[in-house]
Amino acid sequence: MNKNMHWLYLSVAIIFEVIGTTSMKWSNGLTNIWATIFMFVCYLISFTSLAMALKGIDVSIAYAIWSGLGIVCITFIGLFLFHEMISVKKIVGIAFVIIGVVLLKIN
Repeated sequence: MNKNMHWLYLSVAIIFEVIGTTSMKWSNGLTNIWATIFMFVCYLISFTSLAMALKGIDVSIAYAIWSGLGIVCITFIGLFLFHEMISVKKIVGIAFVIIGVVLLKIN
């Protein structure tokens, strides 16, 4: 498998992890059955895609990018979709996550 496919799988894993986590919020503590089912399907796709990505990307890099970008995306979804508050501490934390992901990506 070509190296770019591994990065594509990682991108798919991140997207579905973010959608799954958003669905978890909509599931209302797993009481909304359709949101709960959708959440599990998204996580299944996410973890399957992450496993495929790990065939060609070091686990330390892939997991850091997967979780880091997921955190950043979910923070913005919380802010804009769910109207959650964001503090200076959260902004600084997100900046550190972004810096960390960039540093990991630089060879």
